[in-house]
Amino acid sequence: MKLDHAVWFTERTPDEIAAQNAGAFVGGRHENWGTYNALKYLQNAYIEWLAIEQDDVAEDSSHPLVIQLKHDLSASGEGWGTLCVSTEDIQALNRKLEKAGMQTSGVLDASRLTSSGTLKKWKMLFIHDEDLTDLPFPFFIQWEESEESRRDVLRKEGTITDESETERISECVLVTESPKRTLERWTRILGVQPENAESLMLNDVRLRFVKNPDEPNRMLAVVTGQAE
Repeated sequence: MKLDHAVWFTERTPDEIAAQNAGAFVGGRHENWGTYNALKYLQNAYIEWLAIEQDDVAEDSSHPLVIQLKHDLSASGEGWGTLCVSTEDIQALNRKLEKAGMQTSGVLDASRLTSSGTLKKWKMLFIHDEDLTDLPFPFFIQWEESEESRRDVLRKEGTITDESETERISECVLVTESPKRTLERWTRILGVQPENAESLMLNDVRLRFVKNPDEPNRMLAVVTGQAE
């Protein structure tokens, strides 16, 4: 498994995001969720800005990510929401999590209509958590095509450039009331060993858990730097 992308919840449109952030581009629309997004690809992952496009569709949506988006925008406005981890066998991961006693969403089919009219498809998996004020678990994704194929298409389209691939995500800082307990749970879910008392390495990205009473229990920062 590896970090697939980090999600920023926003009230701005994808066009506004693309105009305000170098390297970002309009992603597309999730018609069944009432949302749309902008994306920025880096060397090892990407950033997604997710916003509500159709209030009535989003209001009726029971999709876990849309529920969190609505909650967070209402509670605290724009900010980092959560992170997504890619897996090559999402069905097996779902069975593993359920066997460990976790309630999941089951594997969900998802798609996005790009601005060029292409339909991109993937599968998603969420761990259920009733307390929306707690740090959300990562959610999981399995793309219909390989990451190499997807990135090749984006390079041909010009949305991934040589410059964008010189930058990478090195660390995600996550606020939680109990860093030790959260670290233990995430290491079991992700199948990795802790790096130390406050962090773990997910492939080449450090996930660091901190306690900060002045901040909500969410991802506080995504640290980027030059790719090696």
